[in-house]
Amino acid sequence: MTRFIFITGGVVSSLGKGLMAASLAALLQARGYRVRIRKFDPYLNVDPGTMSPYQHGEVYVTDDGAETDLDLGHYERFTGVSARQSDNVTSGRIYRDIITKERRGDYLGATVQVIPHVTNEIKAFALADIEDLDFVLCEIGGTVGDIESLPFMEALRQLRNDLGRDNTCFVHLTLVPYIAAAGELKTKPTQHSVRDLTSLGIQPDVLVCRCEHPLPEAERTKIALFCNVAEDAVIPALDAKSIYAVPLQYHAAGLDEAVLRSFRIDPGASPDLRRWDDIIDRMTNPEGEVTIGVVGKYVGLADAYKSLSEALVHGGIANRVKVNIRWLDAEMFEQDSDELAAKLEPCHAILVPGGFGERGSEGKIASVRFARERKVPYFGICLGMQMACIEGARNTAGIEGASTTEFGPTDEPVVGMITEWMSAEGLQTRAAGGDMGGTMRLGAYEASLAGNSHVASIYESETISERHRHRYEVNVHYKDALEKGGLRFSGMSPDGTLPEIVERPDHPWFIGVQFHPELKSKPFEPHPLFASFIEAALRQSRLV
Repeated sequence: MTRFIFITGGVVSSLGKGLMAASLAALLQARGYRVRIRKFDPYLNVDPGTMSPYQHGEVYVTDDGAETDLDLGHYERFTGVSARQSDNVTSGRIYRDIITKERRGDYLGATVQVIPHVTNEIKAFALADIEDLDFVLCEIGGTVGDIESLPFMEALRQLRNDLGRDNTCFVHLTLVPYIAAAGELKTKPTQHSVRDLTSLGIQPDVLVCRCEHPLPEAERTKIALFCNVAEDAVIPALDAKSIYAVPLQYHAAGLDEAVLRSFRIDPGASPDLRRWDDIIDRMTNPEGEVTIGVVGKYVGLADAYKSLSEALVHGGIANRVKVNIRWLDAEMFEQDSDELAAKLEPCHAILVPGGFGERGSEGKIASVRFARERKVPYFGICLGMQMACIEGARNTAGIEGASTTEFGPTDEPVVGMITEWMSAEGLQTRAAGGDMGGTMRLGAYEASLAGNSHVASIYESETISERHRHRYEVNVHYKDALEKGGLRFSGMSPDGTLPEIVERPDHPWFIGVQFHPELKSKPFEPHPLFASFIEAALRQSRLV
């Protein structure tokens, strides 16, 4: 029978529940168990697809086209298990489905209530698609005490009764703050958090205590006593130098063993953590370093490009080099060419990531031109590919008015809204005035690569599958003109209608992709494009 681990958080947000869930899953996986991780988000948006990155960080996209919370990226990167639509649900989606059923008359005239209708939907989500799994880890977003999360907590309380004590485990993550003036760690916030949780009918089995200083045995004993938890189930969680050291750190603190004991499972032999040891060895003993300039729109919040920054780190792991990322606001390059040169010249490679809207676009185009003319490795992702095509159209193909309809009407729509495409479900169509949410080209699509292209040699294949999230596309009618200007279309959709990859054969490393390769990169399996990009940056570093 599949066992469930429910992960909650207390005291404050941003303690790292997602990272803890991913690490615990990785440890269980290293012991030979089959795992899957799910995220319950209490907010009322149906999904994060229409939310600003400054509100909620990046939107992580799955193979089956779900726009999800960024924590699912952690789940995939740590376990290698591909996330799917059924692994992330929000209050908005739950309530939307309930209202749809009510309008159809599915409840046969019953009064629709939080209990049992909302809680039943939450439980059904938790229990769906769990065949052939040993453990399902369910992370609850937010903090205990949030009004939005109350239906989720009640559903979890009911699930423990439904599934039985031996098949469920509650792990609660709290903060043990250090008061510098007193020189002490304080356990009272953890005690209050557990009290709030138990008032909802949930008694945690394992407590994970985030702290900046080692947790003394006396404080650990005190927490166990006041929170009604076994002392060896109070797990200290100190800050780590790298997120990829966290699984090793949690294992050393006894997290995986405490969880298994709560299921009355003998932990037995230690897990096989050799691949995590290798990752940390490569990160702590690099044989060089490179600086990557990321010219973006949301550089004020690191989580807006979370998968991207991790994929660059993975490229460094593949090449055993340290990757220094310089986050550069594209807007500062729009008026001052001297500023552009001063910021980009120290960089060994330049990357322009995805994004939406006109703000900063001319700065991105100027960055593309700098990389092309200076022969600096360039990687354009989604909007970054579109900006590379517009730059090429203007400066090498003679199309001076080249632009994108995303920014307004233009006589030369080198990039335009994609109104129809083929998917596994058949022909997809979109209209300019339609809904924003869930209407982009989302999820995994195949692309065909030119046999003698740079990207085909990188992938070592002529057919690839990558994840997409975009509403605009390079206009294939400009393909011939752009290729005459030196920009080769080396990857196309299988039907030849949608450009997927462009490159410059006369450049050391210049590639733009319409998809998001960062979403499939993992520390133990770096994406080939990022591995190759960092390798090119390393070569560039030896030239300057």
